Amino acid sequence: MCETAVTVRKKIAVITGASSGMGREFVLALDKEQEFDELWLMARRRDRLEALASEARAPVRAIPLDLGEQTEIDKYKELLAAEKPDVRVLVNAAGFGKFKAFTDLPLEEQLAMIDLNDKALVSVTYLTLPYMRAGSCIYQLGSLSSFQPVPYINVYGASKAFVLSFSRALNKELQKQKRGIKVM
Repeated sequence: MCETAVTVRKKIAVITGASSGMGREFVLALDKEQEFDELWLMARRRDRLEALASEARAPVRAIPLDLGEQTEIDKYKELLAAEKPDVRVLVNAAGFGKFKAFTDLPLEEQLAMIDLNDKALVSVTYLTLPYMRAGSCIYQLGSLSSFQPVPYINVYGASKAFVLSFSRALNKELQKQKRGIKVM
């Protein structure tokens, strides 16, 4: 008789921007309300991720990445391919805003906002979806600024309007595909 190997995939939650703010709060809430084999916490600062690990019930994998950089997103892609996890929850909380007049904020900072708030969010979502199944959910953090033009935070608001539109459309696509994955 032949024995077949059974591959057990870790049930995980992936939280970007986990070192502070809403990302950190999602880590604590998800860990309290659900059971995971592991929490994958992503942010730039390893020390904050490791400190947060001591507050979680589930085992934590601290993944220090700057998602504003394509090479760092590629590292996440490689990790997913190597681990092949069962991602039950994805929280895209990484992001930032700069509040100044458009002409007073350096172009590099404005483009960095777009790279993190939009490009990284799309990339992480795209890379993670193949590892998700029915019953999984994606939380895309937006802002009230996404609903109207707001002077002095115009690039930030526009980047969050993109998140809102993208997330609503993706939710409808996944419904029509009968994937059973919700995007909120």
